[in-house]
Amino acid sequence: MTTPSTERIHLCRAYDIRAGAVPVGARLLVDRLWPRGIAKTDLPIDAWLKDVTPSPTLCKWFGHDPARWDSFSEQYLAELHNNPKAVEIALDWCRKGPVTLVNAAKDRFHTHALVLRAYLAASLAKERTP
Repeated sequence: MTTPSTERIHLCRAYDIRAGAVPVGARLLVDRLWPRGIAKTDLPIDAWLKDVTPSPTLCKWFGHDPARWDSFSEQYLAELHNNPKAVEIALDWCRKGPVTLVNAAKDRFHTHALVLRAYLAASLAKERTP
């Protein structure tokens, strides 16, 4: 189920943008490393939010293994909770209007961008609740 908050936070792979996909709103790269095979001049982004990505240690442990997804998600949520400065920068973008979280993950169902979108949407929803 989508909420007004998640409807304003979209996901898109960097490679899809290069292939012609048009992201909605501000384009925020949410990978710690630049996507392989794409020149910086070929990926139109508004900001590169490296600090809101999972830690290198967590990424290495996860290794894109779907069997570790639940544990990875929990640990990444804890990292986000303990990194309010980086999260606030992402939230500022979201408050201005729609955003697209750009990432390079091959697996669209086990990417940190899904966790980040849910976290940002929940944070925005809390702000709107009296």
